[in-house]
Amino acid sequence: MSTLNKPVRVLVVGCGNMGASHATAYHNAEGFEICGIVSTGKSKEVLNEKLGGGYSLFSDYAEALKATTPDAVCISTYPDTHEAFAVMAFEHGCHVFIEKPVADTVEGAKRVVAAAVKANKKLVVGYILRHHPSWEKFVELAQELGKPLVMRMNLNQQSHGYMWDVHRNLMKSLSPIVDCGVHYIDVMCQMTRSKPVWVSAIGARLTEEIPAGNYNYGQLQIRFEDGSVGWYEAGWGPMMSETAFFVKDVVGPKGCVSIVAKEAGGSGKSDNVDAHTKTESLRFHHAELNENNQFVKEDEWINLTDEPDHQELCNREQSYFLKAIVEDVDLTDHMNDAVNSLQIAFACDESVRTGEVVRL
Repeated sequence: MSTLNKPVRVLVVGCGNMGASHATAYHNAEGFEICGIVSTGKSKEVLNEKLGGGYSLFSDYAEALKATTPDAVCISTYPDTHEAFAVMAFEHGCHVFIEKPVADTVEGAKRVVAAAVKANKKLVVGYILRHHPSWEKFVELAQELGKPLVMRMNLNQQSHGYMWDVHRNLMKSLSPIVDCGVHYIDVMCQMTRSKPVWVSAIGARLTEEIPAGNYNYGQLQIRFEDGSVGWYEAGWGPMMSETAFFVKDVVGPKGCVSIVAKEAGGSGKSDNVDAHTKTESLRFHHAELNENNQFVKEDEWINLTDEPDHQELCNREQSYFLKAIVEDVDLTDHMNDAVNSLQIAFACDESVRTGEVVRL
């Protein structure tokens, strides 16, 4: 267990977009010390240089674990390595921060959680929206709308250049509705605090550039025990439309709350990672009518001054990870929520592939 005056020594594994952001957070945080950086390609050299150089670099994860004996491991590799890498870290007595999804199967995710519990170490999963003040407010206001809720969300990305390379690599192991969908399914579960009962989903393969069994456009629907319903849509690729690519909306008997991202929703920004978390404004509409069927209250615009960018959100995630380690925070609910949202996402994947409704 770390003490406040002794930094947590962390091994950074994976140096892509998320890995580099987490490494930057560790580099700038007093409570952490990077003891090594791991990647199979050149990205570790690029990241090391960006951070001022001087860090130990490794191409092999197992070798890095033995050589650096870290207190914690940050895993931001492709999802098909997550389970093996996390379990290995726990077997070496390390705490783990892992990018979502926990694993590329539900059973794998459960094994990772079991390994964390057995080792009595912390497992924090990268649900970045849980650390965003505007998204927290979005969930809070949704709970004032009554039940049932109707939740409408999407994140379509007209990816090209580097981002299309990233998306094609991701689609070797996951579909867009699983990779991105876990965030928004998690948000829906927080909004309803109700049990999902069934899912239905559709998907389409719009390019030959991805594996034969996968699809790069998907849309899922969830029905909850309390009558709430939600849909989420995600498409990746140069063919995607930027019309209505950013919908974040929840409707209840008493009105609706919407994220209105005028800037982030602007043309040409659908594959900009910073734009995905930007909220800018929350619009709170009240449904109450007077005797003439006119609205009693005007719509409220809530502009939260705390608008962290992508790097700041990663900083906050790592602050939470540090707090969990130092203060021995009970992460049981956190881990269960991560497995639950992944289970729902994979059920949606199954629905796409079978054409059937999947009961949970």
